[in-house]
Amino acid sequence: MKITIHQANYLPYPGFFHKISQADIFVIMDDVQFQFDITNRNKIISKNGGWDRVTVPVKKNQTHKKIMDIEINNEIEWGIENYKKLCESYDSSKYFINYKDYFEKLYKKNWKKIFDLNLDIIKQVCDWLDINVEIVIESKLKVVGESTERLIEVCKKLDADTYISGIGGKNYLVEELFEKNDINLQFQNYNPIRYTQNLAESFIPNLSIIDLLSNVGLDSKKLFLPN
Repeated sequence: MKITIHQANYLPYPGFFHKISQADIFVIMDDVQFQFDITNRNKIISKNGGWDRVTVPVKKNQTHKKIMDIEINNEIEWGIENYKKLCESYDSSKYFINYKDYFEKLYKKNWKKIFDLNLDIIKQVCDWLDINVEIVIESKLKVVGESTERLIEVCKKLDADTYISGIGGKNYLVEELFEKNDINLQFQNYNPIRYTQNLAESFIPNLSIIDLLSNVGLDSKKLFLPN
């Protein structure tokens, strides 16, 4: 049983989905401290060919809270603004029409928590990409510990024999602990996927997954088949 673990990012980049496509179970982290930037904003192509950010504003004084408790600041009409930016960036792309209806409905909903919004998007993108992975919300596992010990605990809760880490894990994971607990540690082998990118003068890597989908469409799923 292979698992991977990641925070619930907003409109994640393709590498996020590549990693979870390699696993049987994706544990989505909701009970760790909120990190401004990776959880509530991401990059898309801009109408002038560079890149721009789409952001979900959150209420003030929440940086100490867990992701599952972070409240969206709905005093700002962020949904209208995000949808407008997506349309400006991708209406001229070949396949955005396939996904536009979902985003129009998404941004009309009254989202209160950033985690719920991000989870909805992640599930929908997995469906578009034919990534058949079981999604488990970490808080339901009631794990304790920090860093590597916490990951080991998640693996044990789910009877996993393999943990798939992003390549950045080499900088902080205690690899010996995985071996000690009979868990195979694998690192993701991912390089930015190159494709014809509408509007860009030269390819801009690691934009939101919506950029790949809008330019490649259903063929995007071929890039996420397990190795």
